[in-house]
Amino acid sequence: MTRLETDRLVQRAPEQGDVDAFAEIFADAEVNRYLGGRSQTREEVRGSIEAYVRHWEIYGVGPFTLVRKADERILGRVGFLVWNPIDWTHGLRGELAEPYETELGWALGREHWGHGYATEAALAARDWAFAERDVPRLISLINVANHASIRVAEKLGALPGRIVEGPPFAGATCVYELER
Repeated sequence: MTRLETDRLVQRAPEQGDVDAFAEIFADAEVNRYLGGRSQTREEVRGSIEAYVRHWEIYGVGPFTLVRKADERILGRVGFLVWNPIDWTHGLRGELAEPYETELGWALGREHWGHGYATEAALAARDWAFAERDVPRLISLINVANHASIRVAEKLGALPGRIVEGPPFAGATCVYELER
């Protein structure tokens, strides 16, 4: 499994030992505001981690657990999901046939917002996907009201594309596009 490092951060494989930290992060309604709109239970988080591991096994990419080096604190997740761009189902729910889109996304605990962690981790993940996985294009699916994530996407060099609405999105969502 891939491990990425920056000056302040480690991105590593998700594991069941992450449940407590992720349960705390994803119990926060504000963290989930643009991620489907509802908090997640501990059992849902446990299932998500299992799905993240399967996603890595099937597609060779997936969400990383984001850890701060200074204190080994889990900050959230940054990484990849594959999506069917026709009906917007993603690879956590089942195996998708190509062609699919590869999303680079991020979700951090609220206390870690505004410190540049999402940008730092997403830049490292972007560079790894282009260089090591030969992904030709990345997207980021961002609610049009999520100005902080829009700024991260812009720092990655992504450009706004079409707007998609309806399930599974929590409101109007812009498909930010980044070509290699």
